[in-house]
Amino acid sequence: MADCSKLEKPQSVVDDKANAAQDIQSTKSSRSIQEQTGGDTQWTTTRVELWAFYIYYIGNNGLSGFNFGPSQFQNLLYLAGYDPSQPAGTAPCSADTDCVLPYLGRIRDVNSIVLLTNGISFALQAVVLLAIGAWADYGTWRPNITIFFTILAVAVSFAWLGVDNPDQWRAGVALYILGLIAYQCALTFWTAAFPGLARDLPEVKESAAEVTKGEKSLESHSHFESIQRNRISNISFAICSAGEIVILAIMVGILKGVKSDVSTENNTKAFSYLIAFSGGCWLLCALPWFFLEKRRPGLTLPPGTSLLTVGFKQTYVAFRECLRLKQTFLYLIFYFLMGDVLNTTVTVIGTLQNSVVAYSTLELTLLLIVGIVTQGLGIYGFWLVQKRFALSTKTMLSFNVFWIIILTIWGLIGVHTNRFGFKHVWEIWLYQAFYGLMVCPWYAYSQTMISEVSPLPQMFLFFALFSVIGKTSAFIGPFVSSAIITASGNNDNMPFAFLFGLGVFSTIFLYFLDVKKSRKECEEFVEAEAERNAFPHT
Repeated sequence: MADCSKLEKPQSVVDDKANAAQDIQSTKSSRSIQEQTGGDTQWTTTRVELWAFYIYYIGNNGLSGFNFGPSQFQNLLYLAGYDPSQPAGTAPCSADTDCVLPYLGRIRDVNSIVLLTNGISFALQAVVLLAIGAWADYGTWRPNITIFFTILAVAVSFAWLGVDNPDQWRAGVALYILGLIAYQCALTFWTAAFPGLARDLPEVKESAAEVTKGEKSLESHSHFESIQRNRISNISFAICSAGEIVILAIMVGILKGVKSDVSTENNTKAFSYLIAFSGGCWLLCALPWFFLEKRRPGLTLPPGTSLLTVGFKQTYVAFRECLRLKQTFLYLIFYFLMGDVLNTTVTVIGTLQNSVVAYSTLELTLLLIVGIVTQGLGIYGFWLVQKRFALSTKTMLSFNVFWIIILTIWGLIGVHTNRFGFKHVWEIWLYQAFYGLMVCPWYAYSQTMISEVSPLPQMFLFFALFSVIGKTSAFIGPFVSSAIITASGNNDNMPFAFLFGLGVFSTIFLYFLDVKKSRKECEEFVEAEAERNAFPHT
């Protein structure tokens, strides 16, 4: 028999290799834990920086680009429009007749024009985000983009001072589109900062350190960080609501001072005054964030790309990786569909609301006060319930989505009756309260859920993808709704049939979403990407 001892490796060599393998595995595990918890970054979120983040949102409240800007645009269209049953330009619009204008090659209902223009705006936003959205992920570009779009939005707000005559409705189209783009892009890049703020909170960093030391489970840390992200998101909404109430209260004084209710001309000019005032408030609230935000570094540009091409490549990569992350992909589909449902529903109701209250700046301002008060109560109430009963983000979002679908049913009833369906002043007041209490938490929880199903090292990558998807879906609904209104003989409630069906269908994807599975998928994804070194940080 042969002496096999010569064929065996010395025990010391075996032990050394075993120890080395354990060291490699330990290193990989440590690296995995560090990447999943965010590691020990050099940045710490201070109370001052956090409050600057909150205060910025008081200014970026949507009053200029999302509320009064669209209302002024529709007001100008209504004043410039005419009764389609009479020769063009001979009979002005009234509450008892349809109101039309020539727009993009055909005669269209005013509400259809608003929806179509809204769709064009969101389509342009999708293109802009595809081109420059990725810049938020590389180097320290994101704060500069937030600053640029904020200043652009403020400039558009002041430009409305020169557009207050019905004959200028075409200029209103440009300001409406540009204002929406600037508002949404500023909001998107500001929102992208909150996962980093949460990750760098002292208590979250301490929790991450406990995981590294083996004193705390990764799952426990993930839940703790999720709660902190929800806290920042919900508190920012609550503070925004409180600040917005103050701004709206001042606006009521402005309206009284300019006597907006005396004449249609005064009312139209008052719209422009309110838009400019809200723009000035936005700039004032934004300045602290411009100077106090820490410029946390992002990723390095991949080889063979430039800032002009990286956005398109990043979207492709994110979508490709999202297909590997099944749970993330489920949420992406849900977010695409439900985001479209809500954005379009709010726009359709907004056009109905403006008509019902006859474009009264004072009544619209008072309605907004009701909406903002209930919004603050709703968002903070959702947060308190979640905190008290330790409910998951998915549970809160599912509850919230139910009420969004109820909103579409409310409008759907008005297809065949004038007794209900956002056709009376009392309904509009009730809608504002309902929207604030039960629907507004969507904007907090849908964003937080993105961070729940995205790998931490590529958080901005996936935020950019979801932003592009959100903007892409947001122009489909208005286009379809505009076509539905035109095809139905100017029945402004008919789009709710489409929105209800799409809303119910979208909930299927949320139902099958498993956040625990998503965390495991993200963990495996992070480890695989670490091996390939696909997304190196600066």
